[in-house]
Amino acid sequence: MNIPMASQKPVSAVQRPKEIKRGRPKKTKSEISTAAGAARNNGHEIRSVIHALDLLEAICADEVLDSHDKIGELRLTRLSRQLGLSKSAVFRLLATFERRGYVEHLSDAGIYRIGMNAFEVGRRLLTRMHLLQLSRPIMEELGRRCNEAVYLAIRRGSEFLFMDLVESAQQVKIVPLVGKRFPLERAAPGQVILAYSEAVVSLESESAEGWRADIRRQGFCHEQGGLGEMVGCLATPLFDGTGEVGGVLCLVSPAFRLSGVQIEESFWPLLKEAGETISFKLGYMKPYMGGGRL
Repeated sequence: MNIPMASQKPVSAVQRPKEIKRGRPKKTKSEISTAAGAARNNGHEIRSVIHALDLLEAICADEVLDSHDKIGELRLTRLSRQLGLSKSAVFRLLATFERRGYVEHLSDAGIYRIGMNAFEVGRRLLTRMHLLQLSRPIMEELGRRCNEAVYLAIRRGSEFLFMDLVESAQQVKIVPLVGKRFPLERAAPGQVILAYSEAVVSLESESAEGWRADIRRQGFCHEQGGLGEMVGCLATPLFDGTGEVGGVLCLVSPAFRLSGVQIEESFWPLLKEAGETISFKLGYMKPYMGGGRL
C-alpha cells in the first residue's frame, strides 16, 4: 500500500547547521527561586539606612579610643575605613545622628560617642523584655486561679497593644487579641493608662476627670464592649521603679462571666494581688513606704 509522503520543502545540496542562539544559560528552579528572593530582599532595603545603622553599630562597638589615636580626624578616618564609606558621607551621617540625639560629639576631644536617645531606645526595649519575663509566671498563676484569659498590655502612642496572653481553659472564650491595638479611650487597659497619666488628666474636663478619679480610687477599670461585642475586660496598672505605668494587667472574658459580684468577690482581689506583685518586681516600692498609689 502506498503511503502518501508528506510534502517536503526542497533541500539545498549543502545543509547548513541550525543557528545557535547565544545567551545566558538556563537557570535551575532553585537558582531562580534564590535569585528572586534576593531581589525581593534588596528591593526592600534602603542603602542609606543600612549605612546609617552600620555607623551606629560601629560606634557602639568601639567607643573607647586607642591611646595612639589622633584626635578628631583619625576617628573619622577609622569609621570611614571600617565602613568603606567616604569621610564626607560618614560626617553627614554623624551630623544627622547628632541632631537627633543618637550621637554626641565631644568637640574638645574631636570624637563621637553614643547619645542619650540611643540609650533611651535600648532602655525601653530592655524594660519591655524585662516586663514580659517578670510578668509571665505571675500571669500563668493568675490564669490558673481565675480560669480566664490574662493579658499584658502596653501603651503605643495614642493606642494600647496586647503583647502577651495566658489563655483560658474555658470552652467559651474570646478570640486571642495578642498583637492587636486599640485606641486608649476605647477599652479598660487604655482607660487605666489615661487615668494615671497626669499630663493628660490636667488637660481634660471635670467630667472626664471624674471617671479617671474613680479608676485611681478603685485601682482598676471594668468595662464591656470596648474590645468587641459582649466582651468584658478588667484591668489594673503595673507601676515601674519610677512610679509610672509600665504596663497593664487584664482579665478578658465573655461579659456574662465578669459580673459585679464576681469581680468584687473573686477576680479583683486576685488581679490586684498579681498586679502588685509584678509592680514590686519592677521596682515599685511606694506601697511599702507608706506612699501607695492604689
